Amino acid sequence: MASETAALLERVAAATDDAERSRLLDEVVVLNLGIARSIALRYRNRGISLEDLEQVARLGLVKAARGFDVARRHDFLAYAVPTIRGEVRKHFRDSGWTVRPPRRIQELQGRIMGAATELTQTLGRSPRPSDLARHLDLPVEEIEEALAADGCFSPTSLDRPVGGEDSATLGELLPGLDDDDHASVDARVILGPAVRRLGERDRRILYLRYFNGWTQEEIARDIGVTQMHVSRLLTRIMTDLRASVLGSSTVE
Repeated sequence: MASETAALLERVAAATDDAERSRLLDEVVVLNLGIARSIALRYRNRGISLEDLEQVARLGLVKAARGFDVARRHDFLAYAVPTIRGEVRKHFRDSGWTVRPPRRIQELQGRIMGAATELTQTLGRSPRPSDLARHLDLPVEEIEEALAADGCFSPTSLDRPVGGEDSATLGELLPGLDDDDHASVDARVILGPAVRRLGERDRRILYLRYFNGWTQEEIARDIGVTQMHVSRLLTRIMTDLRASVLGSSTVE
């Protein structure tokens, strides 16, 4: 999808006929409707109907397609996601609503904070999502959702290198996650469903690296592999996440 979008946008830039340019832009929008819907879904149940949210998100996508400058930018998604999100958030403001996690998530975050403090003392380490799930007698998926909504992927963690200190960061590898003041919002909107589709070990590695701030060496000791293997795992996890965000699939 990303390569098709890029090719279409190159043709848009080269088009001399307004009708042809408009047709190509329509193709870009249709090709990326899944991204708009994904963002709209993350804001549902907050006082505005999903139908309205999807319409606003699609308008944001159209705005992004028409405002994208191929000569200045390389990744359409990195431009489109903040643009769509901005339109959705503006719609909430214009409607007199504020964007916040659902009440059940807010309540669960409070329980997690208390449990995390208790378990850290009991276990002598930061609790894993599975530890918190057992302690609170909840599915681990609910714990991970609440942790993500609480800023698991913060602007700081987006700057942390995936591999060695000179390697690319999470924010660079995953489109749309600029380190501006809305970075964690973009990350939650786009990464939440993608993270939940990862395997248990991959989710744990991601959690330790970007939520707990562990080094690769610490993660390697925890899961019983070498630091080099952790580096390869992180690279592969980033590839899987990016593929999930873009709506494609990875080849094993």
